[in-house]
Amino acid sequence: MSLNNINSVTQNLFSPSLQKNSLKMEASNNTSFASMLQDSINNVSKLEKQSDVLTNKLINGEKVELHEVMVASQKATIALQTTVEVRNKVVEAYQEIMRMQM
Repeated sequence: MSLNNINSVTQNLFSPSLQKNSLKMEASNNTSFASMLQDSINNVSKLEKQSDVLTNKLINGEKVELHEVMVASQKATIALQTTVEVRNKVVEAYQEIMRMQM
């Protein structure tokens, strides 16, 4: 699977404001891998916090639509699962490189 396919799938996971940030990251050639990784982790964290806030509002009886809570929860879950899978692929690639003989 190419990186472009992964980007097109994951762009739908994030809110429009986060999509704008990811487009800025792609446009900047000076962005390091570490900062791109940190931004992605921060985006996942932000989605999880939004989900937690909506869930707590629903539990406390505040006016929040159930479908909004469920959508926020699913976005956070999918973003976290995607992050874990990307981490697994990076670790797998690193291990493969380490097995190469020179």
